[in-house]
Amino acid sequence: MLAMYKLSSTLRTMLPLKTKDRPIVRALLAAGCCARCVLRFCCVGLQSAYRQTYEDLASELHAFVSDEEGDKPSDGAKQERPEDPPCKKARLETEQGDAEDGDGAGGTQPQPETDVDTAVSSTVCVVCLGVLQHYCDKTFAKKVSEVVTAEDYQFDSLVLSVSLPAQLSVREHSAWLLVKKQVREKGVCLGKDDVIQVKEAFKWIMNDLVSRELGVPVLAKSLFEVSVGFTHPETDGDCHFLATTCSDCFKPAKNKLSVFTRMAVVKALEKISEENFRRRFPCPPSRPSTGCAAQDVQCLHVSVFVAGRYNKFSRTLPQTPWVIDGERRMESSVEELITAPLLSSFRSEGFNFCSSGREDVDVRTLGNGRPFAVELLNPHRAQFSRAEMHQLQEAINSSSELIRVRDLQIVTRDAVAHMKEGEEDKTKSYGALIWTQRPIEKDDIEFINNIKELRIAQKTPLRVLHRRPLAVRQRLIHTMAASFLDAHHFHLNLRTQAGTYIKEFVHGDFGRTKPNLCELMNADTDILELDVESVDVDWPPAVED
Repeated sequence: MLAMYKLSSTLRTMLPLKTKDRPIVRALLAAGCCARCVLRFCCVGLQSAYRQTYEDLASELHAFVSDEEGDKPSDGAKQERPEDPPCKKARLETEQGDAEDGDGAGGTQPQPETDVDTAVSSTVCVVCLGVLQHYCDKTFAKKVSEVVTAEDYQFDSLVLSVSLPAQLSVREHSAWLLVKKQVREKGVCLGKDDVIQVKEAFKWIMNDLVSRELGVPVLAKSLFEVSVGFTHPETDGDCHFLATTCSDCFKPAKNKLSVFTRMAVVKALEKISEENFRRRFPCPPSRPSTGCAAQDVQCLHVSVFVAGRYNKFSRTLPQTPWVIDGERRMESSVEELITAPLLSSFRSEGFNFCSSGREDVDVRTLGNGRPFAVELLNPHRAQFSRAEMHQLQEAINSSSELIRVRDLQIVTRDAVAHMKEGEEDKTKSYGALIWTQRPIEKDDIEFINNIKELRIAQKTPLRVLHRRPLAVRQRLIHTMAASFLDAHHFHLNLRTQAGTYIKEFVHGDFGRTKPNLCELMNADTDILELDVESVDVDWPPAVED
């Protein structure tokens, strides 16, 4: 007997449970909670307690609830300590009394007598639905790690995320009400936030196991995320009663298969009263016949952003794929010529391309080029040295003579925002070949050189009205310089506010741009060729070859 007492005491020190916790443990086990959920509702924050094998933890809980001899008062004791658990008869009477508190289909339901061994080992947990029972061991950690390894990502750390069925929140609430009643009888207040969450307990166990399998730290934050999810179709209907009591919490949303999202359910549980909840949902929760099913493991690396500047030397190359009425008009584009080598090298699943403005298909971009950035989605490789980025730049440049890239580099998401900040306050320089209907002489264009800070008003051009909202935009032409070529042609250099429509300024766009070059020269003019000479955006930083 003494040896058994010592063994019991040793086991009890391994779990930070006290005598006053015994009635709670008994009630939870009788309700069908698993050993780890019992620890959660006892607010055990010792991570090592959860990391024991489930069998060892179940045995310790069994010993804890079975060991009453060490808690009995000595012969000289005159009264029973208030921490001692109630007898079985009293406990059953309490449960029956709880059932009478509810007057609907739900309410507190009396549970059949359940052997503790069965409660902690064989049945599916009524709260976590088996997540903390069957998916928190080396076997599942190895399965997750095998999927991650097969995906062939480059990473030096990861964050493990878990997605649980929304109905777990309902069952958690039900079990909390059960525990709350137990502790209230002892004059103790238990807040819902005091309970260890299923996700937290899951990560306490699995983070270490997955880390050992993959040989990298599992952190709270990382660029690489491994997600595991669970479903439990048998209990999907557990949430439905909330839609009638808190209908304003459940609204259809894009990209959501069901209105019963976890956040919506949690919000509804915050609004519903305890009495109303007990009437509509059993407390403790009903016992499931099946456990949760694990979904496919998902891997996701945060986007990598690559920036640079490009020159476009062709007048038949669009910046982005040119598709009209479902038919492709050009074979390639600046976007595709740049991103194809990037997608291959970073092993990315997709991309988003953006630039500081854009040029028409028949406009060249010369000078130091136009700044651009590419967001590479879910890249399997994310780290490149400066030398490797230079090699990648050369690969892009050697793939086509139509474009050339410089200053290629990896940047942050925040840095990309700098490219767009104050975009209309930037300046751009252009060179244009102008045609005039009537013959001109050199003196006819001299006045253009003296025009400074010319303010113009431009209605959305007709040629882009199908994709741009109708508006009148005020723009500024800072300087112009005209060079005579022949009786019907001259070269015009312009330095303008970014966003100025140069073609429309030249021909007037049927009077939609005022003033325009036609009005200034009192002659019909048009633009034959246009080049972007410079985009005055000091980004990205220059990279030395």
